[in-house]
Amino acid sequence: MHNLEPPYAHNDVKPGNVLLSHRKGKCPLAILMDFGSTRPARKQIRSRSEALQLQEWASEHCSAPFRAPELWDCASDADIDERTDIWSLGCTLFAIMYEVSPFEYALGESGGSLQLAIINAQIKWPAGPKQPYPEELHHFVTWMLQPQPALRPRIDDIIYHVDKLVTKFSQ
Repeated sequence: MHNLEPPYAHNDVKPGNVLLSHRKGKCPLAILMDFGSTRPARKQIRSRSEALQLQEWASEHCSAPFRAPELWDCASDADIDERTDIWSLGCTLFAIMYEVSPFEYALGESGGSLQLAIINAQIKWPAGPKQPYPEELHHFVTWMLQPQPALRPRIDDIIYHVDKLVTKFSQ
């Protein structure tokens, strides 16, 4: 979808929208479901009114714990693109690893705000003496969770790095 012309964004990538298909003798296959929030990915925002409209749309169509920062607090002069899905993919990978999105901890803190935790990309990795995942995977997720969309990777970058990680850790 990201490589279509024009590119499309799913806008609601989250664990509940990923179906795992177990295939006999093969690795499981992840299938993205629920395309009800899909729309063209690129949108130029050129006024406060347009920014507020986008934020309102996002609040109705994008699950809060997986919503990109630019959909929480959109600037009046912003270019939104398919990298909103990359943010959500990073949150989804974190949630698959640790059974909670990377920012939901804020809901349990006194005075905590999910929106502020997301906008500031305040990721809290679970603590412990023995981490269950390699540091490279943490770096990969953190790379997807860049709060500035222009610094976030694109889907082709993600695919390339997934292939490298699979090769490295399947030996």
